[in-house]
Amino acid sequence: MSLLFKHLRVHQIFGANTDVGKTILTTALVRASTALRNEVFYLKPISTGSPQDADDEHIKQFASPKVHTECLYRFHVPVSPHLAAQMAAGDESQKIVSDKTFVDSVISYVNRSASATRGPAHMYVETAGGVHSPALSGTTQVDCYRPLFLPTILIGDSRLGGISATISAYESLLLRGYMVDSVLLFRDEYYRNSEYLTPYFAERGIDVAAFAHPPPVSPDPRENLAITDEYYKSLDMGSVQRVLTERHQQRIDQLDSMPRRSMDAFWWPFVQHGLVKNEKDVTVIDSASNDFFSIYSQSSQDSLLSPQLDSSASWWTQTLGHSHPSLTLAAARAAGRYGHVMFPQATHEPALKLAERLLHHGPGRNWASRVFFSDDGSTGMEVALKMALRAYSVRMGLQGIDRKNLGVLGLKGSYHGDTIGAMDACAEEGVYTCEWHNAKGFWFDPPTISIQTGVPVISLPSVLAKAAAPSDTCAPSDSIAWVYDMPARLETRLAQSYRTYISQTLDSLEQSGGPRLAALVLEPLVMGAGGMLFVDPLFQRVLIDVVRSRDSAPESKTDWRGLPVIFDEVFVGLYRLGAESTIPILGVNPDISVHAKILTGGLVPLAVTMASDSIFQAFVSQDKATALLHGHSYTAHAVGCEVANETLKLIEKESQSAAWNEAKDKWGNSAAWSLWDPEFIRALSSLDKVSEVMTLGTVLAVKMKDAKGGYVSHSAQTLLQDLKNSKVGAKNTYPPFSVHYRTLGNVAYFMTSLNTSPETIRALEEKIWTALQSDSADEERRNRHI
Repeated sequence: MSLLFKHLRVHQIFGANTDVGKTILTTALVRASTALRNEVFYLKPISTGSPQDADDEHIKQFASPKVHTECLYRFHVPVSPHLAAQMAAGDESQKIVSDKTFVDSVISYVNRSASATRGPAHMYVETAGGVHSPALSGTTQVDCYRPLFLPTILIGDSRLGGISATISAYESLLLRGYMVDSVLLFRDEYYRNSEYLTPYFAERGIDVAAFAHPPPVSPDPRENLAITDEYYKSLDMGSVQRVLTERHQQRIDQLDSMPRRSMDAFWWPFVQHGLVKNEKDVTVIDSASNDFFSIYSQSSQDSLLSPQLDSSASWWTQTLGHSHPSLTLAAARAAGRYGHVMFPQATHEPALKLAERLLHHGPGRNWASRVFFSDDGSTGMEVALKMALRAYSVRMGLQGIDRKNLGVLGLKGSYHGDTIGAMDACAEEGVYTCEWHNAKGFWFDPPTISIQTGVPVISLPSVLAKAAAPSDTCAPSDSIAWVYDMPARLETRLAQSYRTYISQTLDSLEQSGGPRLAALVLEPLVMGAGGMLFVDPLFQRVLIDVVRSRDSAPESKTDWRGLPVIFDEVFVGLYRLGAESTIPILGVNPDISVHAKILTGGLVPLAVTMASDSIFQAFVSQDKATALLHGHSYTAHAVGCEVANETLKLIEKESQSAAWNEAKDKWGNSAAWSLWDPEFIRALSSLDKVSEVMTLGTVLAVKMKDAKGGYVSHSAQTLLQDLKNSKVGAKNTYPPFSVHYRTLGNVAYFMTSLNTSPETIRALEEKIWTALQSDSADEERRNRHI
C-alpha cells in the first residue's frame, strides 16, 4: 500500500552501502525540518546492535526533543536483520516476521502519525545497511519495502568504489520503480565522488548535495556532543528541503490533473465515453504491487493513495502479481543484451529456450513440432487461422476462389480477439463486431456448466433439452469433478445425444450447401469475453471426435483429420484454470494452439502459435510464395521471450506450492479445482440475486438474475457497487482495500493471480458476499445512481 498525504511529506532513506552516513545525513534532514517549524517523525523500522548506539537514539540526542521517534523491531545482536530475526526465533522459523506483517506495521505507524498531525509535517523512514541488505524475512530491503512505494532519498558512497556503489544502488531502485528525489553524500577531497555523481544524476533530473564529513569521534562524551552539535549546525539542508517539498507537491499536482487530461487525450478500449461523466469516473493508478493498484483520490481525508485489488488480473494477464522483481530483471537482462533483433532465419537464446520449453516440457509436448511467435492473442489467432486454412486447402487441393470462401466451425459466444480475421471466426450476433466483420462459418449453441443452489448443472440449448432426462444434466453430487471426468462421461447417454446432434447438424450443413468448413476453432472449457461461459467439456470433446471421424483417409497418428483443430488457450492456458493446458482435461490434442497473456506474466505482450508437423508441412516447398508470409516487426522479441522463460519457471514452482495443494485438497484433488473456497461457492450460488456461479482455478464467474441479461446489462455492475468502498466486508483485513472489478453485462467475474495469498482471496470472498447481501433499498439507491 503506497502512502501519500497533503500535510505529511514522507521520504524513505536508502543507503548505497553500509557506513555511508545514512543516520548522520538523516539527522541533518530532521533538524532542518524542525527549523522550518514542521512537526517531524522519524521511523527506524529495524534496528540491530546495542540500544545506546541505535540510530533512533542518535536522532533523540542531536535533533529536537519534539521529534517523534520510533523503532518497530529491535534486536540487540549486531548482525544483519535476517540473522538477528533467525537468532531471536531460535529453531522456530515460523516466528520470523513475514514481509506483509512487516510492511503493514510500517503502514500502521505512518497512518497513525498522519492522523496525529494536520501538518505541515515531515517523516523520514530510515532503512538498514544498503539497498539489498536483507529485511527480517531475508527478502532484500529494496523488494520488501516496494509495496510502500515511498519517495526515496539515496545516501551515496563517498569512499573508494563509491561511484559504482551509488549508481548500482540507484539502478536497483530504478528497476523496481522507486522515485528517487535526491542523492546526498559526504564530500571527499581525495576521491571527489560527488563531482562525478552530480552531473550524472543531473542528466536524470535528480539533485545531488554533498556535505562535509563529520568530525572524528572524541573520547570525551561531553566534547563529542558539543563538536557533533556544531557540525550539524554547519550543514545547510535548505536547498535539499526545498527540492523534497517541491517534488512532493509536484507529485500531488500531477495526480490531481491526470483525470481531466486523460479524459481529453484518451480513447479508451471497451468504454462508452458518453457514460464517463466526470473526473471521478477515472481511476488514477499511481503504482501497482502484488495484487493491488495504488489509486489516487483527490477528496481523501487520509492518505491520497489507497489499495485497490486488481480482481480482473488486469484483463487476465497477471500471473505473479504486479511489478514482480524477477520478471523486471528478466526484461532488463534481455533488453541490455539484445534490445530487439531481427528474427527471420535467425535465432537467439531466449527465443530458442522458450520454443524448446513449450514444445518438450510445456503445453505442446507430444503433439506440436513448431512455434510461431507473434504480438498478442488476437494476432496469434490470426496466425492459427492462416495455418489451418492453408493446411485444409492443400489437403483438399483447393485453388483460387475456393480458398477465399472457407469458413470455420465453432461455438456461439466465442471470442478470439479484435483484429478483423479473428472477429470473422466468431458468430455475427456478438457485440464484438465492426463494419467489416463478415462472420464466416457455423457456430453451435453450446451446453454450459454452472453451480446452481450448490449443485453442478448442465444447461442445454433447446434443441438438446427436449430429449434430455434430469439425470443427464444434474451432477450426482455437489462436486464439479464429475463434469470433467471425460473417460466416464464419454460413455453416457448425453454423450451419444451430443454425437447424434453434431453429426446430423454437419450432415445438414453439407447437404444445404452451407459454408465450406476448413477448421474447428475452440476456446476450451471457458469462453471468456463472451460472458465467462463454462462450456460442457463433454460437448467440446465429442465435437472434436465427430469432426475427426468424418475423414475417409486412413487414420494417422501424425496427420490432422477431418478439420484442423485450433485451441485458443490465450485466456485459459498456462494454469489460469488450474492446469497447464486444457488438453489433459479434454483428453485430446489440438493441431494448433495459441498462448499469450499469462505467458509473459502480465509484463509485456507476446504470443505463440504452436502447430503439429502435418500443419507445418503444408507450407514447406521450394516456392517462397507458399511460405507462411506473416510476421511482426517485434517477432520473438528477446525481452518478451526472456520474461516468458522466467514466468514459466516461476509458475511451475507455484503450481507445487502449499497454497495450491491446500486448495486442491478442499476440492477433492481432482482435475477440476479452484483457489476459491468450495463452501463460499455453494453459498454464493444460493443467493436470491444470483442465477448461477462457476469456478475453475483462479476464475470465478457470478451470473446475476436479470430479465434483460446480455452484454449491455448493468445489473452486475450495479449490484456490486459496494466493492468500490474499502470499508465493505473483510473487517479484519489490514490495510482495508477496495476492489477494481469488471463485468460482462449481468455476469461479474473475478480473477486472482496464480500466487494470490489465501488471505486475500478470503477477504475478497467476504467483500463479494457482503456486497450481494445488501438490502433492496440500497439496491434501488444504486440503480438510481447508475
